[in-house]
Amino acid sequence: MFSMRIKGLFGLSREKRHSLSMFAKIARTGIIIASIVVAGCNDSSMKDFAPEANKPLPDKILADMRAKGMIRTSSVMARIFKEEGKLEIWKAKTNGRYDMVASYDICKWSGKLGPKYTEGDRQAPEGFYTVRPSQMNPRSNYHLSFNIGFPNAYDRANGRTGQNLMVHGACSSSGCYSMTDAQIEQIYAFGRDAFQGGQTEFQVQAFPFRMTAANMARYRNDPNYEFWKMLKVGYDNFEVTKVPPKVDVCEKRYVFNQVAAEGQTFNPTGPCPATTQPDSLKSAFNSYQSTYEAAFNSALKASVPAPKPTIAGIKEASIVSEWSKRRARGERVPIEPPSLNTDGTVTETARMGRIDSPAGRKMAALEAEKAAKQKAEQQRLAAIEAAKQAKEAAKAQAIAEKEAAKAQAVAAKEAAKQAKEAPVATATIAAPAAPEAETQAASADEGRVAKLKNKLLGMFGG
Repeated sequence: MFSMRIKGLFGLSREKRHSLSMFAKIARTGIIIASIVVAGCNDSSMKDFAPEANKPLPDKILADMRAKGMIRTSSVMARIFKEEGKLEIWKAKTNGRYDMVASYDICKWSGKLGPKYTEGDRQAPEGFYTVRPSQMNPRSNYHLSFNIGFPNAYDRANGRTGQNLMVHGACSSSGCYSMTDAQIEQIYAFGRDAFQGGQTEFQVQAFPFRMTAANMARYRNDPNYEFWKMLKVGYDNFEVTKVPPKVDVCEKRYVFNQVAAEGQTFNPTGPCPATTQPDSLKSAFNSYQSTYEAAFNSALKASVPAPKPTIAGIKEASIVSEWSKRRARGERVPIEPPSLNTDGTVTETARMGRIDSPAGRKMAALEAEKAAKQKAEQQRLAAIEAAKQAKEAAKAQAIAEKEAAKAQAVAAKEAAKQAKEAPVATATIAAPAAPEAETQAASADEGRVAKLKNKLLGMFGG
């Protein structure tokens, strides 16, 4: 039966028994039919659900599943696309291949396109993650949630840090993928039902965008491009097989659908072991890649939308992380996280604020107390300075008054001295008239006498 399924997937001939055998080996490690490798669920991991976690899927979704050859408890996986803002649910059909059964608009996700680098960078993760029953939280503060499993082996090998990265409700995100409460109830139900059907873990594939030739061409100059090319190998494997790929990590990179040689294992930080892969899968993958390369080359010449903002590596992640730490302490920080520009400068919003939290309120109180103390100290120093200046002014005034009194005394003494030395005053004697004046006076008298004489002569006929 299993060989017939593989033949149906890739059209293999009966003669390719070696490929069938190898492909079966991969299937046994988890990439073809999840149900063949799962064991029964531990009751302790599935009991005590909150009421919200026990809601059944809507009848319409159940009808769509039946129409596609799925049962309610068949295996499930999720795909996330940041740029498109979509979360897809895929379920296994009776033939072992997966088909999409539901798609949801992501309510919110934080950060930019690109992976999560460090705790506090507010980036929603990108990569291949695993969710087990213990990661499902029916009593979440965000209605319902499940932890996607960050950091995984790849993240840890590359020194990436963070915790509690989830898909949850409440439409509020700080590094998570946030849905509405109604959406998370359905998404949660898909995982719950699959676990109840025997699936021990399901895969979450998180991508920056649909990894089409056009989108890869758009972002070919992005600093995250090499990372995205690596994710695309897993993306393409799923596109070819419609089965969640087997994911391993070696040499600090993802490898997909590879089977290690007998006695060898994958070490996330060590060298990759010798691996094999069915010829049928290689052939199908290479054919897919040929079509992709042609489309990519064509897309390079096409007019496309401008790329969306992306994180500029660990440097920007560290800047945002420091901002997050200050914000968490309740400090006043720019409202939006800072961004690193291509020229190395940092852009921050002018508007400042602090979070309304116990830490924020405590910090505000401490800052207010500090400001009050600073103001009181400034007032005290100002009073001391004012008193000092008043004292110096009084001293200067006293010196000026003393100098003025001294100068006045000296002036009085000098005046007295001058008065004592002045000559005694005497009667004024008229000075004799000048000779010229005397002559003029005599001439005047002679003129009067002559006039009188002439007048007497006239009277007596002389």
